[in-house]
Amino acid sequence: MSNVASTTDSGGLTTKPARANKGVPNSSAIAFRKAKRRKTLEWIAVHSIGIAIALIFVLPFVFLFLTSVMSDDQALSSNYWPTHWVWSNYKAIFDVPGFGTWWKNTAEYAVLGTLLTVVSSVPVAYALAKFRFPGRRLAMMLVISMMMLPPQVIIIPMYLFWAKQMNMDGTLWPLIIPMAFGDAFSIFLLRQFLLTIPKEYLDAAKVDGCGELRTLLKVVLPMAKPAISAVALFQFFYCWNDYFGPQIYASDNPAAWTLSYGLQSFHGAHHTNWNLTMAATLLVMAPVIIVFFFAQKAFIEGVTLTGVKG
Repeated sequence: MSNVASTTDSGGLTTKPARANKGVPNSSAIAFRKAKRRKTLEWIAVHSIGIAIALIFVLPFVFLFLTSVMSDDQALSSNYWPTHWVWSNYKAIFDVPGFGTWWKNTAEYAVLGTLLTVVSSVPVAYALAKFRFPGRRLAMMLVISMMMLPPQVIIIPMYLFWAKQMNMDGTLWPLIIPMAFGDAFSIFLLRQFLLTIPKEYLDAAKVDGCGELRTLLKVVLPMAKPAISAVALFQFFYCWNDYFGPQIYASDNPAAWTLSYGLQSFHGAHHTNWNLTMAATLLVMAPVIIVFFFAQKAFIEGVTLTGVKG
């Protein structure tokens, strides 16, 4: 059937045939394509900096992983992609004498340190935030001053006390026990969040017959979960990655080494086996990445809300 159509004027005369507009895009389709193209370009322009920053953070982990599954010879070459995926490197790490012990020591140090810090810091932060007593401002100034005091300043008297007087040299207890007496940064962070809790909630609990301890446990703690989660994550990450403390107190006893300190010894013994070194590094980093991945919502919420009031 022909696409040519004839037109007839009012006098019955046939004019020049007109072609149908079949296959020719109309103006609305062209405008839609232009708007879609413009929207795509705007998205790329807005997110290009974020994509670039994300690549800067991700690419080192990709390189770390690819090197960890290479063979010994290929890890020393200039190749970036493994020709053979040697997954047995991860099994070889656990066959290294002491690696399992380092893992156990690090887990105990991180878990006990986190629990003791949270349990000891919450009551102090609650008292500084909600109680009115003489010397309250002075106590807060002492907490802030402890935050500004580097641990290297007090390491000598602390070492003399724990190692010489308490005979705990070669263990991790000199690092764990002090956490039962609170942490300045954790107290400050929790206190900032507790200031945002309305006093009416506490007054209502006391009217119902709750004492200070029960008010803390039944009212304050459920409302302070974001801040507690943030403090717990901060302390867990600190204990898991701590290198300075185990080097001071446990360097003479390999049975008390943690992963961060043992990894340095492992690197010295396998400095030519970059594939094994990278595999061990990934195994050390994996728990921290997994914990943050599942707890990042509570972590970000806690850090954000703790800065509402000064």
